Amino acid sequence: MRILIDIGHPAHVHFFRYLIRALEKDGHVVKITARDKEVTHALLKAYGFDYVSRGELKRSMLEKAFGLLSVDYTVYKIAKDFNADLLLGVHNPYVAHAGTLLRKPSIIFTDTENVGIASYLTFPFADVILTPSCFMEKIDPGKQVKFNGFKELAYLHPNNFHPDYAVVERLGITKGEKFIIVRFISWAASHDVSLHGIRRGREIDFITSLEKYGRVFITSERPLGDNLEKYRVKVPPEDMHSLLYYADLYIGEGGTMAAEAAILGTPSIHVEANADGIATGSLSGNFREFRDRYGLLFFYADQDEAFLKAVELLGNSQAKQEWQKKREIFLRATVDVTAWMKDFIGQYPESFEEYLKKHV
Repeated sequence: MRILIDIGHPAHVHFFRYLIRALEKDGHVVKITARDKEVTHALLKAYGFDYVSRGELKRSMLEKAFGLLSVDYTVYKIAKDFNADLLLGVHNPYVAHAGTLLRKPSIIFTDTENVGIASYLTFPFADVILTPSCFMEKIDPGKQVKFNGFKELAYLHPNNFHPDYAVVERLGITKGEKFIIVRFISWAASHDVSLHGIRRGREIDFITSLEKYGRVFITSERPLGDNLEKYRVKVPPEDMHSLLYYADLYIGEGGTMAAEAAILGTPSIHVEANADGIATGSLSGNFREFRDRYGLLFFYADQDEAFLKAVELLGNSQAKQEWQKKREIFLRATVDVTAWMKDFIGQYPESFEEYLKKHV
């Protein structure tokens, strides 16, 4: 098959990284289009992938509205010229629209519930929607395929990921020294409207309070003031998961990185609330699964509550060892998502028809 994959976020580079190589090894031809968001292009280059840029991240809702048509046309044109047989993306309206126009199937991956307009623009046009088995939102059962895993397992399963301690050493972290990863996001995505995390103007207080318990490194989508810039972690983006694996704690606004930390066996705290002041983790199947079934992740609407939990975890000298044991239980209960996807996509549409026979 000739397969077009559109990538809209750095996390999607990781998600598709091993799948692309596996599909190519099986004889499929893969074309990559990618939005210029944060380190997306840098990651693609670091991993040796050829790609076509389809533009930058749109910030305002008006820009996004006009940008939708522009990106739709770009992806459609590239897919048509490539003569794609199948289109793939993560919660991606562009490949769903292009597939519909070209009368070619599109497969969409999602693990995020209740994102409103992004789903309305995507799900009706997609042929197949792949979700974790814990996904809570009700979607068309004639399109949904559930898998026993999490998106981040596509690249963080031990079959693919091997942490490199040299990343820690290059930052001058001494053996036994505790260190903490803090994440700030830009809140520019369409599904981030009305959401908030660590309060603006309170970031430095939050960081200096954490600093009493360990060395702090910040990873941030948004610009940092001079008082915070000195904490910014300076590692190549492809090394970030090794740093996260060896960290004593992750705390921050980034949902993807919170899930990554949990899967890597690092105590993880997500700080995010909706307009009603409800922790968004309580509305997310994967976060509830991480917390309630595996005890790997906590989520809070309020940064002060999150900080108290952080202090509790940092004060537990056995926390890291406990989380690694929880990780082993988690890995035994889930699948290697890349291997699962390779089989499903490589055998499509028969794999989809077989799934529907068993589950619908």
